[in-house]
Amino acid sequence: MTDDTGDDAGDDSSEDDAEDLSLDRFHEALEAEERPVATASEVARRLGTSQAAARDALAALVDRGDVDRLDVEADPVVFYPRDWGALASRERVVTFPKRREIVVDRPTQYTRARLSQFANLVDTTGTEPGTRGYLYRIRQEDVWAAPFDDADALVGALRSVLPRRYEHLEAWVRDQWRRAHRFRLYTHADGYVVLEAASENLMGNVADQHLDDDHLRAPISDTEAWVNEAAVAAVKRTLYDAGYPVEDDRDLETGDPVEIDLATDLRDYQETWVETFLDRKSGVYVGPPGSGKTVAGIATIAAVGGETLILVPSRELADQWREELLEHSTVDPADIGLYHGGTKEIRPVTIATYQIAGMDRHRSLFDSREWGLICFDECHHVTAPVYSRTAELQSKHRLGLSATPVSETGSEEEIYTLIGQPIGADWDALFEAGFVQEPEVEIRYVPWRDETARNEYAAADGRDRRRLAAENPAKVEEIRYLLAAHRDKKTLVFVEYLDQGAAIADALGVPFISGETPHHERAELFRRFRADGEAEGSGGGAADDDLDVLVVSRVGDEGIDLPNAELAVVASGLGGSRRQGSQRAGRTMRPTGSALVYVLATRGSSEEEFAQRQMRHLGRKGVRVRETNVAE
Repeated sequence: MTDDTGDDAGDDSSEDDAEDLSLDRFHEALEAEERPVATASEVARRLGTSQAAARDALAALVDRGDVDRLDVEADPVVFYPRDWGALASRERVVTFPKRREIVVDRPTQYTRARLSQFANLVDTTGTEPGTRGYLYRIRQEDVWAAPFDDADALVGALRSVLPRRYEHLEAWVRDQWRRAHRFRLYTHADGYVVLEAASENLMGNVADQHLDDDHLRAPISDTEAWVNEAAVAAVKRTLYDAGYPVEDDRDLETGDPVEIDLATDLRDYQETWVETFLDRKSGVYVGPPGSGKTVAGIATIAAVGGETLILVPSRELADQWREELLEHSTVDPADIGLYHGGTKEIRPVTIATYQIAGMDRHRSLFDSREWGLICFDECHHVTAPVYSRTAELQSKHRLGLSATPVSETGSEEEIYTLIGQPIGADWDALFEAGFVQEPEVEIRYVPWRDETARNEYAAADGRDRRRLAAENPAKVEEIRYLLAAHRDKKTLVFVEYLDQGAAIADALGVPFISGETPHHERAELFRRFRADGEAEGSGGGAADDDLDVLVVSRVGDEGIDLPNAELAVVASGLGGSRRQGSQRAGRTMRPTGSALVYVLATRGSSEEEFAQRQMRHLGRKGVRVRETNVAE
């Protein structure tokens, strides 16, 4: 393997390199030699050390049982790996620093999780389980949004996964980090908002060139300008698009005080989230379902201590937020108000749906309250036009919660400029800490078993082909098989089409929940699914009204907390967004028990590509994905 930049290691470290020779380093030397065996002198040349030092290091590997040696005529001694399979199947990372691209063959979970912090997954290759390769690209927005305190920490993460140092790439990363800290908004002593540039040149050639006349009221100095407060969001978005994200250091309103204290102990990483938020005054908690974002949000509400508006995508989630607030805080129940289609109460802590809050006839009620904190749950909704008006509340502390802040269009910049930068642990750290159970994701390619259905698919085109592939009758048999193989697991079956959902539910003898299901009926079915499966006082027998399987349409993709879901089967809906794939997989990512996700895709149809595309997004988060061909 060759690179287009020089080695940064100095001569002083060469002997140490030999002394610390690992099996991986030996493998790299073999790859560089393009031979299955190597002499001590060849290894020494590749490591940049003496032959004696390399010979001693190789002898240590022989003593450990990792390497074997053989005397031959041409070379007195050659060395080769004892486990040839390890050489063939190990992770390989190839870097193209000038293109800022990283190709990883057979990446470990650690590598994928680490790369997800500062790089964008572009594509994957390969079809067989365990052979997939990953192509990452480091974009400027990835560097701006990287969850690190400084450039040194980011570069340290970069070095932790790359095979060597790349000075040009590291210099570019540091430059992008610097660009993200060149403009700042702050509150002047007299109360108005000021835009500050790091230099006169930036103010004159960047801010003045890109900002509209109504964005800035007047210059204050060569590097400062008085900002029109109504245009704060537009200023941040415009400069972001120009390549200069703005740091927001304004003194934000806190609203009238509200009596609320946290009644639950936080995990270490949750405490870090809250501390980081209080320092930044805005941000998005990013973590998988089960990582405790809601509890961290409640801790943030208590820490800010001001009246709070919580925006959610559904009535079910509004009700769950109220329950979580009562369970994890000391808030007075009378201080919690629900504002949605069924109830309309404005209280010190008000929970409203995005749709209601965005309507003109309700907007004045929300604007009349001096909120200290706006909490955007499932915050990818903030990018949709009907909801984006709620993000105009720029003078407040703004907190977003999301398992995957990627909208249908992939416009992360709207979330980060309107709400704040991401705050959160990488998923791998949560798995390792034992707070979230890592799911096993398996794509199962289901054949056509019904000849009539196969012929209908072959004769159709466009949307009809997609629907026929989604409704492949063989999927019902496959769902039966998976349920029988996992009889003891609480299971969610996700569908795209209502007719299919009803048919599967009827075939399985279980309920089907869709957007047409009345709210009270939906809430009761979710309650029965959450039940622990044991009847009180019955010696451990199953409760009569407990549910172990639910078929759900898109209503189950987000905003529904089902902490005991252990198995998810995605029967259809593979043409949806990457976020939808993460949401469905995330329904099984919980602190205890195993977690399984099966994605059913009709073999030979466009569902194969859709399934791989959705699961690729999970790969960014460090989640392992395998593939299986179901027998005819």
